[in-house]
Amino acid sequence: MTLAEKVEKDLVAAMKAREELRLSVLRMAKTALKNKQVELGKPLSDEQAMAVLRTLVKQRRDSVDQFRKGGREDLATKEEAETEILQAYLPAEASEEEISDAIAAAIVETGAAGPQDLGKVMKAAMQKLAGKNADGKRVNQMVRAKLGG
Repeated sequence: MTLAEKVEKDLVAAMKAREELRLSVLRMAKTALKNKQVELGKPLSDEQAMAVLRTLVKQRRDSVDQFRKGGREDLATKEEAETEILQAYLPAEASEEEISDAIAAAIVETGAAGPQDLGKVMKAAMQKLAGKNADGKRVNQMVRAKLGG
């Protein structure tokens, strides 16, 4: 069963169970997956579907930050709950150690000398972490710390 099919199946289950939050999140995910499929003109692979879901998770996390800055804790809590539902469809987050190892390998591979090489190191590190569900923002912070930027 593909990831898109699993979202569809869980959507039906949420509908039957009358889980409103879960239902709205899965509808949004299904729509995003369908839009990407139409854009590509072919069924999505699991990797492509995961990329779409990662984007939705990232959007939710950004919204939480914005709502907290705006003093809207109620909306931030709702976005966090949506994030948890979406995360269930993604592989576990990459550990600090995995990210650190990927960054160290990327620094050696690119011959990075300082903060000016951030882009090269980020690109190489994210390629090494492909499929491991690593948050780009977290990776970026760790790369900056290692490069002294």
